[in-house]
Amino acid sequence: MDDAQNENFPPASTPPAVSGSTDAAAPAHRTPGHAPAPVQAPSAVRAPAASAGAAVRPEDIGGKTAISEQAVAKVAAIAARAVDGVYALGTGSGRALGAVRDAVGGSSATQGVHVEVGETEVAVDVTLVAVYGIPLTRIADAVRTAVYSAVESLVGLRVVEVNVDVNDVQIPGAPEGRPDKARPGSAPS
Repeated sequence: MDDAQNENFPPASTPPAVSGSTDAAAPAHRTPGHAPAPVQAPSAVRAPAASAGAAVRPEDIGGKTAISEQAVAKVAAIAARAVDGVYALGTGSGRALGAVRDAVGGSSATQGVHVEVGETEVAVDVTLVAVYGIPLTRIADAVRTAVYSAVESLVGLRVVEVNVDVNDVQIPGAPEGRPDKARPGSAPS
C-alpha cells in the first residue's frame, strides 16, 4: 500500500481506540509523562449527494398504493360525525346492532357509511340521524361538504358523489340508545 492509501489508518504501533476508554485503561508500555496520542474518529460514510435542486418526487418512484374501503369509510365517518346537527350515523337498527357490537369488543367506526372505491375515484353513502331544530338540507349539505373535503385531502381519491340519507330526527329529551356524540347543549351522562 502506498502512503496515500494508508493515511486513514493509524500507525501500526498505535493501539486501536476503545470507545469510552480512559487513561486507566491505556496500555502499560507507555512511559510516564507521555500523553496518549489524540485519536481521530473515523470519518462518517456518506451517501452520494444529490445534485443541487434535484429532489426526488413521489411520481418518479415506482409502486402502487391501494386504499381499502374500510380506510375511506373511516375518514368519511369521522368527517360526517364532526358536522353540527348530526346526532348519529346509521339507522335505528344499525345503531342498536352497533351498541351490541361495542359491548362485545367490536367496532362500529364506519356505521352508517358505505363507500365504493375505484382506482382513482370513490362514491360515498352516508346514513344519519339529525338533531331536531336544524334544517335537514343544511345538515346534509354540510355533511356532503365535510366528507368530500376529508376524503379528497386525506385519501387522495376523487370523490364523484356523496349521497346523504337523513334516516331519522332525534328529538331533544327523547330517550334514544347510545349516540355517536352528545347533542348540542346537553351534558354528557
